[in-house]
Amino acid sequence: MNRRSFLSGVAAVGLTGCARQLKTARARGPLTPLAPYDAVPKLMPVRAEVDRIFRVTVCLRPFRASGPRLDVERVGDKTVIHNYGHGGSGWSLSWGSSSIAVEKAMQVGERDVAVIGCGALGLTSATLLLRAGAKVTIYAKERPPEVRSARATGTWSPDSRVALTNSVTPDFPALWENMCRRSFHTYESYLGMAGNPVEWTDRYTLSDNSPAEDLASSRREDPLGFAHYQDRVADLTPRNLDLPPGSHPFPTRYAQRTSSLMFNIAAYSRQLVNDFLVEGGKIERVEFHAPTELSQLAQKVVINATGYGARALWKDESVVPVRGQIAWLIPQPEVNYGVNYKGVYIMARRDGIVVQQGLSDMVGYNDANETPDRAAAESSVQLAAQLFGQMGKAG
Repeated sequence: MNRRSFLSGVAAVGLTGCARQLKTARARGPLTPLAPYDAVPKLMPVRAEVDRIFRVTVCLRPFRASGPRLDVERVGDKTVIHNYGHGGSGWSLSWGSSSIAVEKAMQVGERDVAVIGCGALGLTSATLLLRAGAKVTIYAKERPPEVRSARATGTWSPDSRVALTNSVTPDFPALWENMCRRSFHTYESYLGMAGNPVEWTDRYTLSDNSPAEDLASSRREDPLGFAHYQDRVADLTPRNLDLPPGSHPFPTRYAQRTSSLMFNIAAYSRQLVNDFLVEGGKIERVEFHAPTELSQLAQKVVINATGYGARALWKDESVVPVRGQIAWLIPQPEVNYGVNYKGVYIMARRDGIVVQQGLSDMVGYNDANETPDRAAAESSVQLAAQLFGQMGKAG
């Protein structure tokens, strides 16, 4: 299954211009009326108008065929623990992946630790180090909201472009599951907090094709064989629910609903930064151009959480950019759901309505262009307008 499947609900919904989810396609039988508690609530349409686009952002997902880099390396007198290369799963796997990196860092025996990078993996690594009793300084060229990971779609997508099936070690699926579950349960602690940094929302997958047809199409669009492990954690999110015709306001032949976690990244990033600083962490603005420059740091142990920046900093050609673009529509407080329709993913966040086109895993692959494409952004919004313009007219 590809990214569309994860985002859809035929597979599962899922960060980072960067998004997908989880469930396996089920045999389709006759649709039965929904139970009262399953009824679709009144859904307000998105005002998908080109003149409501207030920004267009691009981010580069750091994909590695073998999965995230989590090994330990000696650079001069420094011990470097790598924590980068999570593809489109950076936010979703951040707590679990950073737990692994922090455990390795603390085993060295030093209690003064440096973290390079202030994105999803850098902030969670630094927070976990503090909780483990370390003194921590983050060194980074940028901090939120300037970092690339701040431009993510903000949806739970733990296996979005995380690896290639034929390029991982035999133990990687279990490692991925461990990272996924640890991250998910940490996110549970952020539910209900002021500003809603993390919350559950409903997602609707809409199509005029059957789920089987969409699944076959998605497989044809994935010549590289991206790894998909959603079946290993299918217990974490609700099953997909087929919606009978007339039970929903969408003008499509097929509709499914599921629920998934969403990250309001503006609020969530601010929460992470504030928590880190309140607990005694420090952030210094520094730009590194080569590993040898780490010699200037006082700390002997370093966690390298530089994301796509590791490709240049570490000369790591295994990091492949996967371009993703988002058109941002003015927020609508009355809209609190997501939609996957004809390859366009639309999700309402507190800081704006995300509209992303091109959910196939191959879209944006090996494309390092970070210049926003306004025409493509308007095209995705116009397609959304077609959907919401017909909303409520379904028979």
